[in-house]
Amino acid sequence: MPSAKGLFPETYSKFIGTYWGAVSSPFALEIVESADAYIFVGPIFNDYSSVGYSLLIKKDKMLVVQPDRVTIGAGASYGCVVMVEFLNLLAQRVRKNEVAWENYKRIFIPPGVVQKSVANEPLRINVLFQYIQNMLNADTAVIAETGDSWFNCQKLKLPEGCGFEFQMQYGSIGWSVGATLGYAQAATTKRVISCIGDGSFQVTCQDISTMIRQNQPNIIFLINNGGYTIEVEIHDGPYNIIKNWDYCGLVDAIKNGEGKVWTTRVKTEDELSRAVAECLSEKNRDNLCFIEIIAHKDDTSKELLEWGSRVSAANGRMSQILTE
Repeated sequence: MPSAKGLFPETYSKFIGTYWGAVSSPFALEIVESADAYIFVGPIFNDYSSVGYSLLIKKDKMLVVQPDRVTIGAGASYGCVVMVEFLNLLAQRVRKNEVAWENYKRIFIPPGVVQKSVANEPLRINVLFQYIQNMLNADTAVIAETGDSWFNCQKLKLPEGCGFEFQMQYGSIGWSVGATLGYAQAATTKRVISCIGDGSFQVTCQDISTMIRQNQPNIIFLINNGGYTIEVEIHDGPYNIIKNWDYCGLVDAIKNGEGKVWTTRVKTEDELSRAVAECLSEKNRDNLCFIEIIAHKDDTSKELLEWGSRVSAANGRMSQILTE
């Protein structure tokens, strides 16, 4: 499930992706929901993780393993059962069954190719994430902010050893700026690559100051599309439009002549290509690199459109209490 991305090696030969209901990795939904039984380890089923409670899974086929409890189907629930002990014993009892894997291989079709940009075409978000994909290796880690970066970062293929952090249980807008600071401070051998929306950044941007003071070589992609795009898809309104900032100017002002910082603003693929090459160059290897991406306000992933419509429908239902 989405919150577990990065916990399981995606280089494993039979890894098929993320199960996230209607916005799952291609063909993962069909394999999971058509299975005779499913094991969920440590899940939290809320409106966000269940895509507006639209998962087509049957309780009587579920085995749910929580840190200290196991629930079998729609029936018995056993407490005081330690997760790791239960899973170790279960692994010794189950028999190998490759039916789901064989079904997946039969139906899988490789994903399409992103269209190439034409000269001076405004930068598209799917092009941006192609570049981010190519930046990943065992010495990097990805931080995905609440919003469309949830979905775009879920689609990244993580190389062996690449870190990943993703927070969705509370949908905390702005979480990633502080998370970038904390991750980089603890994982000093990795270069953190963060994908942050402009609305989120405006909530917690002051943490950039500590990143500079601690000489963190983070790479921050600030996606400037003029508002709270994920909120637009859930519940549109004028409150989702925000005041535009000079984001590069703000980071330079926080730098205040001290610290190792490189900033730039990009509007096209050519500019992005040069910016990525620059921040990966030897001279910027130890610098905090801040790249502001100018994007169209409606340039979103198809997953956000699907997820937003379903969560909006679920959250917009009148309370049962109020109708009685």
